[in-house]
Amino acid sequence: MLDYEKEAAAYDASRGGEPRAEAAANAVLGLVPEDARDLLDTACGTGTVTRRLAIARPRLRVTGADAAHSMTRMAAARLPGSVIRADSRRLPFADASFDAVTSVWLLHLVGSGADVRDIVAECARVLRPGGVYVTTVDKAAAHDVGSDIDAVLAPRPRRAARDAADQVTAYAGEYGLVPAGRSRFRGHGQGRSPRGTVADLRRGWFTRLAPGEPLTEHFVTLLEALPDQDVPRPEPRFALRAFRKPPAG
Repeated sequence: MLDYEKEAAAYDASRGGEPRAEAAANAVLGLVPEDARDLLDTACGTGTVTRRLAIARPRLRVTGADAAHSMTRMAAARLPGSVIRADSRRLPFADASFDAVTSVWLLHLVGSGADVRDIVAECARVLRPGGVYVTTVDKAAAHDVGSDIDAVLAPRPRRAARDAADQVTAYAGEYGLVPAGRSRFRGHGQGRSPRGTVADLRRGWFTRLAPGEPLTEHFVTLLEALPDQDVPRPEPRFALRAFRKPPAG
């Protein structure tokens, strides 16, 4: 797993920057009721999406939370007075504090299914009755766009997806949340190129392929044989799921 304390400075530029943040925020808000008053953005990172949520709905009070000090420092510069440092598995808020809670690009990062369950449980706990939880799901699958790169990498060993949509839906159900919608949005500046994918492999970004191992170098050789080494393939398409906390009574 990446060290997000170290990644913060380069995070936005390497992951689509403001265009991706705008696409994510618009898709999220499409699933958040117009009359929502308070929104918590968990794992807000550098605050690019969080700030867009606040800009798009000026009457919505938006709070950001992230566990990494370097991330919250950057987010706080974008939303002064509205960002705290907090672990999404143990949110420092009372029950029923928010009309909406979001976790964008979080669940795929955690270490176990138990962590995903804990995060969903906390998001459900701090939701008011009638509130909505919105989260990205199937993050890794979003990058499989049917390209020649994907064909080369198809036989690679894969870790079970922590954020598989069916599993997240099951966890949500355990804590009284019911499905309330879904959406997709396109990434920006994240289409894979063969040369860039080789660099990612050798950096250890593919969790079941350790840098320097024979199998990793086998995939490197195949990728280096592809045409158009620096031409990005199609952008990923990220998936969102929304879950509602039924009204009391």
